[in-house]
Amino acid sequence: MIGALNTRPVRIPLALPPPSPRKLSHTRTVVYQGYDREDGLWDIEAELTDVKTFGFKVPNERPFPANEPIHGLKIRVTLNDQMVIQDIATSMDDIPHPECAGAPHGMHKLIGCTMGPGWRKVIAQHVGGTEGCTHLREMLFNMATAAYQTLPSGQWRRRELAGQPHPEVTQAPYYLGQCHSWAYDSPTVQRAYPMFFKPKASDSTDN
Repeated sequence: MIGALNTRPVRIPLALPPPSPRKLSHTRTVVYQGYDREDGLWDIEAELTDVKTFGFKVPNERPFPANEPIHGLKIRVTLNDQMVIQDIATSMDDIPHPECAGAPHGMHKLIGCTMGPGWRKVIAQHVGGTEGCTHLREMLFNMATAAYQTLPSGQWRRRELAGQPHPEVTQAPYYLGQCHSWAYDSPTVQRAYPMFFKPKASDSTDN
């Protein structure tokens, strides 16, 4: 007779296992920062840097020395409280090809767009394909996440400093139902937003 299945939860280690013998080849660093501006707007900045540990050469191009940036790119997006883009600026400090300098030419088309649901589609419509730069688009994708980390908490902080009460939470935050910890039946939601908590339906059925 087959024994009962082990139903204990599987524990996943939080640390990476020791790697196989290796040496560093490439490092991509991406940093996002959110700023509360004195004029009431918000700046979200992204910076991307690519560096290799060895020199290389693309055919018919200049050589790329080791440990020097191949890409050194920056974007600043200015938002209002509704996450509508008020301004956008791009810096291309380090680029692999001279033609890369023309890649940001359409970034201004994003002014007036909202950084929210459908953001990736908005990016593709305005600066997709050869109308933009792959790396700038990658930075833009995740700037929305940085904005969500910056604005709500920053707006609450502004109210606290001004001695204003926080508004009543009447709508579920956008992140509910979007990840494991924020599932509607999660203890996290039960603790933080009990008004939106939805217990998991029982899997058992009466015979």
